[in-house]
Amino acid sequence: MLGELIGELRGKRTARRVLSTDSGFKVEVSFEESGKMLGIDVNDIGTYCSQTRPDGSLYGEGQGVLLTRDGEMATWKGQGVGKFLGGGAVSYRGALYFSTASPKLSRLNPVAAVFEYEVEPDGNTHTKLWEWK
Repeated sequence: MLGELIGELRGKRTARRVLSTDSGFKVEVSFEESGKMLGIDVNDIGTYCSQTRPDGSLYGEGQGVLLTRDGEMATWKGQGVGKFLGGGAVSYRGALYFSTASPKLSRLNPVAAVFEYEVEPDGNTHTKLWEWK
């Protein structure tokens, strides 16, 4: 069951790189976002690899670093599935798992966070994360 909304961030895709064109394609994507996590102002830097599946959908795995304004941090790893939308937009759904020694962010350690991650045709991104109870 979904719990509370624990984070919302907005940002921009910063890089894309083709890794393979065998059996569809696989790309590496980097992004930077800022917003709130647990009510705390944060910046997020992440990279994920996304590969097309036979039905045209996407499967991706990624990792990143969440930084508070005063230098505390958490790392994350995640997986998700996605689909292409009109005009080059992409939409993903999946889960993230955090690891941190930060007192401010320690609540994230036992949390499975489910996410919605949207990428607009111009590269703008929007992420929402909920605690999965």
